[in-house]
Amino acid sequence: MRIERLRPHISSYLKVLYAVIFIFTTAACNADLVFEKNQNIPGDAWSRHFIPVFELEVADTLNPHDLMINLRNTGQYPKSNLFLFISATSPTGAFTRDTLELVLAGPSGRWNGKGFGNVWQNRFFYRQNVRFPEKGKYVFRIEQAMRIDELPGILDVGLRVEKKQL
Repeated sequence: MRIERLRPHISSYLKVLYAVIFIFTTAACNADLVFEKNQNIPGDAWSRHFIPVFELEVADTLNPHDLMINLRNTGQYPKSNLFLFISATSPTGAFTRDTLELVLAGPSGRWNGKGFGNVWQNRFFYRQNVRFPEKGKYVFRIEQAMRIDELPGILDVGLRVEKKQL
């Protein structure tokens, strides 16, 4: 009886532990980090209506940058891949929209990325060698583009921008 009462609390503690591990492992090599923000997915199920927004203030228009998508998922995610729509709006209002496929598991069903317990984290290249054409605020929106309204097992998604190593 006592175990049943503690089970919801244990789950909450594990989520916090996974988030702390994720932050420390992604912060390990930040020499050229320009921007990184991750957003938790409410209820650990990514609704088609929840669209995380990331605002990036760009000052460097000379050096190339790599843009990456961070993702954490659990074994409850029912697919081996995840399609995303990524839209970007520049400071002058120029708009682009891309479709990106993230491969989360191999053909054998084994999850890709770094795992701890039942949680895996991945970082995927979105765009490489990007030179921002103008200074100012760029706004990125990341939408799940699967044919399922609620995607269980997705814990958080994020955007990371690094100055390209020359």
